[in-house]
Amino acid sequence: MLKQQHQLFASLLVLVDVVVITAACFAAWLFRLSTLGQGLPELPHDWEGAVRGSLCLFVVPIGVGAMWLSGLYRPRRDKSLWGEYGAIVRATAGAVVTLVVVLYLLRNSIIATPADGAAERLVSSSPDPGRVQFLALAVALPVFVSAHRSLFRWSLRQLRRRGFNLRHVAVVGIGRLGQVACNTIERNSWTGLHVEYFVSAAERSERKTCLGRPVRAGIAELERTLEKHPVDAVYLAVPSARANRLPELLRRLERFAVEVRVIPDVLPRYLPQSMAVAELDGMPVLSYRACPTQGFGGLSKRALDIVGSFVGLIVFAPVMAACAIGVRMAGPGPIIFKQRRVSIAGETFKIYKFRTMQCVEDEQSPGEARWTTRDDPRVTSFGRFLRRTSLDELPQLLNVLKGQMSLVGPRPERPELIARFREDWRGYMLRQHVKAGMTGWAQVNGLRGDTSLRRRLRYDLHYIRHWSLAFDLKILWLTLFRGFAHRNAH
Repeated sequence: MLKQQHQLFASLLVLVDVVVITAACFAAWLFRLSTLGQGLPELPHDWEGAVRGSLCLFVVPIGVGAMWLSGLYRPRRDKSLWGEYGAIVRATAGAVVTLVVVLYLLRNSIIATPADGAAERLVSSSPDPGRVQFLALAVALPVFVSAHRSLFRWSLRQLRRRGFNLRHVAVVGIGRLGQVACNTIERNSWTGLHVEYFVSAAERSERKTCLGRPVRAGIAELERTLEKHPVDAVYLAVPSARANRLPELLRRLERFAVEVRVIPDVLPRYLPQSMAVAELDGMPVLSYRACPTQGFGGLSKRALDIVGSFVGLIVFAPVMAACAIGVRMAGPGPIIFKQRRVSIAGETFKIYKFRTMQCVEDEQSPGEARWTTRDDPRVTSFGRFLRRTSLDELPQLLNVLKGQMSLVGPRPERPELIARFREDWRGYMLRQHVKAGMTGWAQVNGLRGDTSLRRRLRYDLHYIRHWSLAFDLKILWLTLFRGFAHRNAH
């Protein structure tokens, strides 16, 4: 029954996607006609020309195929909407690129070839009709599909909250982990998951109820329980003390046509990033902790760093020149101070800053490494101004351009401080899974200077756990208002 429901919803989604993609094709085509003043079609007399001009006969199968390959027709009941948006953008972008290649190979009239006068069209001042339509399609496709998927999800969630389209779940485990699983499932009612009953992780159970739901039996009677009380999915919330029973439970559950989910007995603070399962030559690999900025995300972040640092060096060049003159007039010593810091994967580099203390030896903090305190007597009057306005950090744009730092990330620390913090603060080394940054989530929230290390670490780990390019852009925007002058900067 559950499989039939999945097939029904997948078929319904495909049909609606076909309609939505067709609408996006016509919208892009009509945009091209109206923008270039080519005149709107005379419908319904010229349906053939409309279908041919909108390219829907090409876009629909390519678009549906790209979305199928991106997993957009699999059940996404417990997946986030933002994750679906990302898959839609990737699928539609791939569909548009594929469309251009297919039309080029077929020598479609909308794609100019050298024989068709492409050179003349490239230097022409008038917009190319094909480019206008493709750009409009590249925008319309993800917008139209995302809008309809959002509406589809909202409708399903309303039905599920009213008790329709539910999937019944059995939770194996009645301890802390099993209760957390049950409360989490019930709290997120939009998923349509409903905990029907519990099964104890012990062989036998004298307990009759847990969180108001029946405890049917222990794992010794797991098969009989599932046969007598069938469910759609089984959540294995087995505590780590009984983790050696998992292979046996998974083998026994192979006899039943149910989905099986395993909830690891790991506290959330040990999961700074989302876990993912990969496969290496048939061997399943659980990615427990990895750099979140690998792959395309890392490339996009690096592109932002290069563009941002280059633009920043140009915009702030007059300010940096004025700061250099001020440092020179404040006293003898180099204008740029260099200090060893630690970035991603424990790599060290020389960070650049405008010198703010009497001499380089003061900046090196002889003796035990420590942060600069408020009203530190070693800081010059001009250096105090630089620190309070964060202008002393501007040379780090060169570190970003060289790839040693990022525009956004946890602030880099000295190796000697990290050696101390890694022993005193559990989870501190998780900061090294991303590049150190000029600004960060902790900094725009006022955690600068000699402030709480516990709170700063919590904000840094939040950034790593929820990293995205949009999050970086948000932090950069907030930096313009909160990242320079602040009462905690000294």
